[in-house]
Amino acid sequence: MKAVVAHGPGDLRIDERPVPVPGPQEVLLAMEWGGICGSDVAYFKHGTSGTAALKDPLVLGHEVAGRIAAVGKEVTGLAEGQPVTVHPAEPVGNDPLPDRIAGRTNLHPCIRYFGSAALHPHTDGGFSEYRVVRAAQIRPLPENVSTEHGALAEPLAVALHAVHRAGDLSGKTVLVNGAGPIGSLVVAAARHRGAASVIAADLSASSLAVAKAMGADETVDLGQGATLPQDVELAFEASGAPPALGPVLRATARGGTLVQVGNLPGTAVTAALGDLVTREITWIGSYRFVEEIDDALLAMHQGLDVSPVISHRFALDRAAEALAVAADPTSGSSKVMLRLGTAPPGPAGGGDRPSG
Repeated sequence: MKAVVAHGPGDLRIDERPVPVPGPQEVLLAMEWGGICGSDVAYFKHGTSGTAALKDPLVLGHEVAGRIAAVGKEVTGLAEGQPVTVHPAEPVGNDPLPDRIAGRTNLHPCIRYFGSAALHPHTDGGFSEYRVVRAAQIRPLPENVSTEHGALAEPLAVALHAVHRAGDLSGKTVLVNGAGPIGSLVVAAARHRGAASVIAADLSASSLAVAKAMGADETVDLGQGATLPQDVELAFEASGAPPALGPVLRATARGGTLVQVGNLPGTAVTAALGDLVTREITWIGSYRFVEEIDDALLAMHQGLDVSPVISHRFALDRAAEALAVAADPTSGSSKVMLRLGTAPPGPAGGGDRPSG
């Protein structure tokens, strides 16, 4: 089978690997779609993502969906041909979490995650034609959710987790700073959870167009000199850019809440944080998700449309080109998708923008 493998900085290959065989409590997936994430781009460009560094070749990809090709002998409730997505996290070890974070498995001290070099041996991802997966990590797709959209359940779960961290959004005006794929999905998640109005801000007009299509009532083009609104009760910082922190804190109302969903650097940065204290802002971190992937599938089943966030589609053989497009801020890309197997093509061929 073919697999998209990062061997080092700038060294991406389509390797041939044997088709794996599922164990008793595993299933074999015939992969169909994968969404490219910032961590995939980081491994592709730098050989690192955050503090994780490649020591061995790594199959990329944690936003994936496909169909069950074979079922292990101890697996029940799943069938060959069934369309599914994957919860990519597997906590390592059985030690209970402290009471203060009971149930918050995303904060487990040791987690294997699809397409991650954080542990050694690394955990291969799902950008391949086939992948063996623990049955416990399989999530069946609702009948009206395609495998292409099912591959986006993971990033939508990240957005829903951030919204969950914020509490009740009913009737609130919300600011989302950063309208990349996660920010645009936060826009959709906020609307889905009852926000009265959502304002999206970004430096890119194309990103703002995606946010608008995902449900933003108002957009702020920071690249054209516009400024953030003032006194917003609830803000989501989705850019992960340290220079944005000062302006977003200033935009947050006194006594308001800021949810940090954009990944911040693990090294020292310069940022203006004074308003955090003087405005008594509650600043909340949001990391991955717990079981919100189930909420994501339900939301899509109920009509939340993720298609506007998809900007490009490429065949697996063109993975290097796809990653380059995703990494290029001038490409106008949002979510770049890889067609991993025999899934029918989207509205446009690989590399083209979808119509409509």
